[in-house]
Amino acid sequence: MLGMCRGRRKFVAASLALIFIPALTWLYLSSANFTVKPLSLSPLDPQSSVLIGAAAEHQALELRLRDVEEHNHALRREISLLPRVPTHSSHHSNGRQGNHLHTHSTEEGTGDSEAKKGVASGNSSDCVPQPVVNKCETIHIAIVCAGYNASRDVVTLVKSVLFHRRNPLHFHIITDSIARKILADLFHTWMVPAVHVNFYDADELKSEVSWIPNKHYSGIYGLMKLVLTKTLPSDLQKVIVLDTDITFATDIAELWVVFHKFKGQQVLGLVENQSDWYLGNLWKNHRPWPALGRGFNTGVILLLLDRLRKLKWEQMWRLTAERELMSMLSTSLADQDIFNAVIKQNPFLVHQLPCFWNVQLSDHTRSEKCYKDVSDLKVIHWNSPKKLRVKNKHVEFFRNLYLTFLEYDGNLLRRELFGCPSETDHNSENLQKTLSELDEDDPCYEFRRERFTVHRTHVYFLHYEYEPTVDNTDVTLVAQLSMDRLQMLEAICKHWEGPISLALYLSDAEAQQFLRYAQGSEVLMSRSNVGYHIVYKEGQFYPVNLLRNVALGQVNTPYMFLSDIDFLPMYGLYEYLRKSVVQLDMANTKKALVVPAFETLRYRLSFPKSKAELLSQLDMGTLFTFRYHVWTKGHAPTDFAKWRTATTPYRVQWEADFEPYVMVRRESPEYDRRFVGFGWNKVAHIMELDAQEYEFVVLPNAYMIHMPHAPSFDITKFRSNKQYRACLKTLKEEFQQNMSRRYGFAALKYMTVDNNS
Repeated sequence: MLGMCRGRRKFVAASLALIFIPALTWLYLSSANFTVKPLSLSPLDPQSSVLIGAAAEHQALELRLRDVEEHNHALRREISLLPRVPTHSSHHSNGRQGNHLHTHSTEEGTGDSEAKKGVASGNSSDCVPQPVVNKCETIHIAIVCAGYNASRDVVTLVKSVLFHRRNPLHFHIITDSIARKILADLFHTWMVPAVHVNFYDADELKSEVSWIPNKHYSGIYGLMKLVLTKTLPSDLQKVIVLDTDITFATDIAELWVVFHKFKGQQVLGLVENQSDWYLGNLWKNHRPWPALGRGFNTGVILLLLDRLRKLKWEQMWRLTAERELMSMLSTSLADQDIFNAVIKQNPFLVHQLPCFWNVQLSDHTRSEKCYKDVSDLKVIHWNSPKKLRVKNKHVEFFRNLYLTFLEYDGNLLRRELFGCPSETDHNSENLQKTLSELDEDDPCYEFRRERFTVHRTHVYFLHYEYEPTVDNTDVTLVAQLSMDRLQMLEAICKHWEGPISLALYLSDAEAQQFLRYAQGSEVLMSRSNVGYHIVYKEGQFYPVNLLRNVALGQVNTPYMFLSDIDFLPMYGLYEYLRKSVVQLDMANTKKALVVPAFETLRYRLSFPKSKAELLSQLDMGTLFTFRYHVWTKGHAPTDFAKWRTATTPYRVQWEADFEPYVMVRRESPEYDRRFVGFGWNKVAHIMELDAQEYEFVVLPNAYMIHMPHAPSFDITKFRSNKQYRACLKTLKEEFQQNMSRRYGFAALKYMTVDNNS
């Protein structure tokens, strides 16, 4: 056996020399410049000078990378067959592993073999094949996630896992009500094959850990990993537990396979803590919870759930916590303190993982010792509230890895896993069936397909707070925008003090630009009642009505004012609309309150503070009725001549191509998704309101003003592309026919009027 291994070692050594000497030469020559730029993984990178074929190039690159990875894994398996020099640690019994761990705890992070680490040892020194994960085996991952910021963080973690994975995944996410809503919508619209998600209500678990005082910034949610044996399904045998601030640089299956290395009573897989916290020498009178040596970090945990349950884990950690709290009074590092206190008493429970499975990057850590000696770092842990601002001298390298996945196009992760049978996703199956029924030879095929495109959506991208009013008159302004209209946000927030619901059509990279913009704006950060909902870019058309539907779907006030992002409402319109709710008995009648629309061609406008001032500017030619020069029919029924002298609300009749901006009840119909880009998107919605017998009532003292901007890409296509206009006309006629079928005789007028938009 030993002779076979030596022969194989010579063969592999020769192969490695041929393969890796050029690579090592290149690494040596390039080592002077350690800073690594973020990989441009997305084919939609706006800085790229070549867009055509970028997606195909990315896929080809990814395939090549995967081929290299697979070859690398094969070589590693060959190397693993070679004999190793026996160490004393391999002869220790389970009963003595705890003391051996304490002795060698300072060696963690050196990149040496696991056999050198006592308790960490799960490797055999014999020449035997290493365990592998079946390609169709489902890997289970548990994450505790609460609040708006953590929901953003977990997306980057999930992207990094999805990018490398080759196995089906099952996420078990413990959430508060906020994170559940956000992540449920996100995963539902992401539609990643071979990914299942289950949510568990954190509120139901609070009583399990609320008796533990915790000084850590994670609060009560930082203690919930302690109750996973009770929370997760009883038939789930093992799970990988991750913090939200983790980034994977390898296939998570490599970590899953480590479960096979657990020996004896080992039930927890953990990496040694890389800070001096548990040594108690960070400052004078620093008194940490008990731990073995440096202790263990719980940002990455392997849990053997079935064995933990048999060991009565619930009773074990509770008794330990109660005992220690008598003197410690509270935890400083949440669940990590209690895990370490349990391990101090029961060191045989731990299988110590190599440091590269949890490189804890923050100020004042020993993580440098790990990545200095180990070339194959697998998991980066930003275990500091300061995250990317840590002063670690090599932080730039890790920051770029993190930013790569932060801005990576998540749509590219929708790839199928080949060779594994998967459960039927009825939503995906129905979507594919619908798309297959479309005629690809239809000149309007792309328009029709857009209607059924599922756009990945992240609602409440930023922190949001709203307190309902007691009088049930509150109104939310609803609008949608893309990156080129971002400059309008501050002005709208100054003009409208009430709640706002905005859908933003952005790429992953643009979403991060928006985040930086918002966090740098005093105006936006001073407002907590603005809901920002990201709809990620996909397809060639601007999905204007989908965006509107996303925004109005998140309205939680009784009424909503349906606006556009390039309009500024008059000062005080929010309070005026709330008063109109009462005056016009909106709660008991079906009314659409019309806010007359005007426009200016001036980028710098002295915004009128009253109707009298607006009429003066109208007379001087500073202002015009909206689209008076190019599309009079859109707002003609508002009857601006009557509005000039009106002092009370007045009713107007629907006419063809009418598209006013209105306030309606929250239960009003959605926008029709078949209309994308420019043309007929609001017209169709107003027509449906009329079909449902809404009264159009013009408010005499309300107004809004359209601010000038460069024409959108879609209006340019509409004006220059004959096929675009022809398809819009076809879609309009089909919509009118649908209206006739849905509303019967009352909808005949929509078929007979001349609509020339």
